[in-house]
Amino acid sequence: METKTIKRALMTVGAAAVVAAGAGPTAAAEPTAAPTGGKTRRLFLDVHDLGKGKVKAKDVAGLHARDLAAQGKHGVDFKAYWVDEKEGKVYCLAEAPSAEAANQVHKEAHGVLASRIMEVSADNTSWAPRPGTKLYLDVHHLPAGKVTAKDVAEAHQKDLAAEAFHDVRFLNYWFDASSGTVMCLAEAPNAEAAIAVHREAHGLLPASIEEVSEGR
Repeated sequence: METKTIKRALMTVGAAAVVAAGAGPTAAAEPTAAPTGGKTRRLFLDVHDLGKGKVKAKDVAGLHARDLAAQGKHGVDFKAYWVDEKEGKVYCLAEAPSAEAANQVHKEAHGVLASRIMEVSADNTSWAPRPGTKLYLDVHHLPAGKVTAKDVAEAHQKDLAAEAFHDVRFLNYWFDASSGTVMCLAEAPNAEAAIAVHREAHGLLPASIEEVSEGR
């Protein structure tokens, strides 16, 4: 990634919150996946901001099971979800024909709608956290329209080159080109170690980082 260029651009924009409470789904972007079963399947990452102390991982597991039971009729395939019990946030990753279809599954399954839905591209589709390790999800807000998927991929490669020095293992990242949002998933001994990798690799620090648990 052209770090100096991006840093200059970052100086002109303030860090925005990843969750806008009460905001609806973002506008759909151009299709990013090949049609399946007559419908275009794209990748979406949604955010549920439920309030501090109001989320338990075991309860989210039950809601996710309802999503899986309802997803087929809408052409949706939920891939994974992450829970931050401390901050009361849930993130869901799904392939779907549209953001509306993904949220419709939530509506019919349990009524807990997403605060925000982003269409994203991903580094891979087969990450696997190791049992017993701490998992962190961080969020970067880069200048919308000034950062490409290639830029983000290059920055991620620099993270991979530096991660071992801090006992960190980056598993995946998701990029929303329309908003410039990048979310990185990593195993790390603590949040500071994950941030240190970004600092040394390219200097682009996250606006926030949360310890999460993952479910499928």
